[in-house]
Amino acid sequence: MKKRIIPQEKILNSILFLRSQKVMIDRDLAELYGVETKRLNEQVKRNIDRFPSDFMFQLSKKEKDEVVANCDHLGSLKFSSTNPYAFTEHGAIMVASILNTPLAVETSIMIVRVFIQLRKELATHKELAQKISQLEKAYDSKFSIVFKALKQLIEEPKLPRRQIGFVTNDETKD
Repeated sequence: MKKRIIPQEKILNSILFLRSQKVMIDRDLAELYGVETKRLNEQVKRNIDRFPSDFMFQLSKKEKDEVVANCDHLGSLKFSSTNPYAFTEHGAIMVASILNTPLAVETSIMIVRVFIQLRKELATHKELAQKISQLEKAYDSKFSIVFKALKQLIEEPKLPRRQIGFVTNDETKD
């Protein structure tokens, strides 16, 4: 079997933020695993006991519309009569186990590595913010401008697109 190389960027671009978690849509997973979306979903339904709600969920009509509006590569979902499924990191790996092909195994390893990389990057930002906060407490106001500039540099950039999902009352107060 010929090895297929999947660029990390392709996996990264397939990860969306829905319902306060990072997920991948069934169509993207099917493409990465080299199967049709229909076949992937058939296998998931045959093994539904392996997919609790924290591994997979079906998008609502509103979520589907937002995904279509914000993700160019998922534009064809607009014409689909069914709402797609979203798989968390654990769900994406479980899909590989039910497909049980060499390509699925290879692809699942790549997906895990991308999710790990995302977690490390988030942890690095948090650690850096904590260190700056500690330094700010240790020194007087002479360096307040420096600390303010550093905080702006490590803040996550504001994305031009809205996040997909529901916003609770606690989140709207920010």
